[in-house]
Amino acid sequence: MLNPEDVIVMQDLVQRREQLNALGLIILKASISVHQEMGPGLHESVYQHCMVKELTHRGASVVQNVAVPLYYKSEPLNKDYVIDLLVGNEIIIELKSVDGLLPIHEAQLVSYLKLANRKLGYLINFNVPLIKQGFRRFVNGF
Repeated sequence: MLNPEDVIVMQDLVQRREQLNALGLIILKASISVHQEMGPGLHESVYQHCMVKELTHRGASVVQNVAVPLYYKSEPLNKDYVIDLLVGNEIIIELKSVDGLLPIHEAQLVSYLKLANRKLGYLINFNVPLIKQGFRRFVNGF
């Protein structure tokens, strides 16, 4: 039997998942809208600016080009890695405009999730005929 504190923790976890899933749906709809409007084949920076505009229009808070300091064995390296978009201070979005997503693109996002201590990320490739072919969701430790 669960004690009351465990129930509260479980409820908080369920609520957080629901919030992240709601943000994920906003991200999906925004990427569909941007892809329909702009089409494939443009530079990643074009899609980044369009996604910021679309996500903001849909009520999501979004920050672009977020610098995250890099540490090695708990020591700062005076080097940052850069997240394309951070939505709701929770979800990392890595944008691509490439012929095909490679395992290195997935590894990059997974590393960003771990290093930034975030639970959810999306890898979105806009250089596809249908955006669903370039839309991938990654979870870090849920």
